[in-house]
Amino acid sequence: MYRKVFEQLNEWKNSDVRKPLIIHGARQIGKTYSMLEFGKAEYDNVAYFNFENNADLASIFEKDLKPERIIAELAILKSVSITPGRTLIIFDEIQACEKALTFLKYINEDANEYHLIAAGSLLGLALNRGSFSFPVGKVDVINMYPMTFEEFLLALNEEELKNIIAKAVNDVTPLSDAMHNKALDLYRTYLFVGGYPEAVVRYIQKRDFDHVRAVQGNISDAYIADMAKYSTPADTIKAIAAYNSLPSQLAKENSKFMYSVIGSNARAKDYESALGWLISAGVVIKCTKVAEGNMPLAIYEDMLSFKMYYSDVGLLSMKAGVPANNIIHNLQISDKMRGMLAENYVAQELYAKGITPYYWVSDNQAEVDFVIQMRDSVIPIEVKSSDNVRARSLGIYRNKYMPEYSIRVSTKNFGFENGIKSVPLYALFAL
Repeated sequence: MYRKVFEQLNEWKNSDVRKPLIIHGARQIGKTYSMLEFGKAEYDNVAYFNFENNADLASIFEKDLKPERIIAELAILKSVSITPGRTLIIFDEIQACEKALTFLKYINEDANEYHLIAAGSLLGLALNRGSFSFPVGKVDVINMYPMTFEEFLLALNEEELKNIIAKAVNDVTPLSDAMHNKALDLYRTYLFVGGYPEAVVRYIQKRDFDHVRAVQGNISDAYIADMAKYSTPADTIKAIAAYNSLPSQLAKENSKFMYSVIGSNARAKDYESALGWLISAGVVIKCTKVAEGNMPLAIYEDMLSFKMYYSDVGLLSMKAGVPANNIIHNLQISDKMRGMLAENYVAQELYAKGITPYYWVSDNQAEVDFVIQMRDSVIPIEVKSSDNVRARSLGIYRNKYMPEYSIRVSTKNFGFENGIKSVPLYALFAL
């Protein structure tokens, strides 16, 4: 399957200032697949090393970190020829070997003619806990996420539809009813299937939603197993409780994360480490409130007020227990559930585009779902899960901060009126 990260990997390969590359991302989002496919397509051969399932591999880095010796031993271990610029070296699950991470510094300084990509599902967690010394300034970094809706369309061989949507965004012209309705149907399917590559493949192969749910359940179980493996017993219990509370958190009238939803005695100081685990592992997305809609948004963050979303919207639909037909055919599903799914979807798409989303609240009377900073503008985004687009909160925000324009994401077709750009939910990728 095509992944957008291939474009970033090609830019890295051809860069005049290329450094060893680290790909960050949660488990099961396609990091290994993307590295291997890129290597097969762009290099003569690939030397792949997984530090999690080969305990002896770490011993190569014990004596010293001289690139000449280590690369020679890696070549012997794998029975491959490692040639500068023609072989892609892949270090997978690098968090299992601290010295391999340090080794990237020496590759950059003494042997940068070698092309090396490293990935680690839990590397962010290890770094935050102080277990590793990150080679600051000595590596390039790419953040990778579950498959976006655009990648989902490409996996379903809907490239022409994708192109029509992208053109409509640029021209701000409505699609025909036939194209609009088809795109909405696929968007709703994506809300159920989500962006885990294995779930997408299973859907394409079987068209059986029970198979999709089984994949998502296995991935969710793997996350919980990671919590138990890499956290203290006390933090594991808290991380699991916080992780399982997200559907209830988002279902509240005020979707701000509240510790009391986890348990009556839950307190922020007790759950700080557990939430940090979930964020660092890429399992959840944190969206912080801003006190003002002015540039730069980061200085107006209220760090005590935030929302939490799953990093994959399919995970939310699974954890909420919503049947496939109810989502895809819009049957007997509450407005609240539709809104939760749409909001989680938008947060996921923004993060995948490299945009940090915030949200804004005014005196508990108005709330704008997302506020983002794009170049030299601050843009409010109101999310509606249907074609009912009345938005009192967006009007209050616009009167207060007078943004250049606003974005309303809903099931309505494209349009632009009174400074509000109407963008269908399926078209967010093309903004």
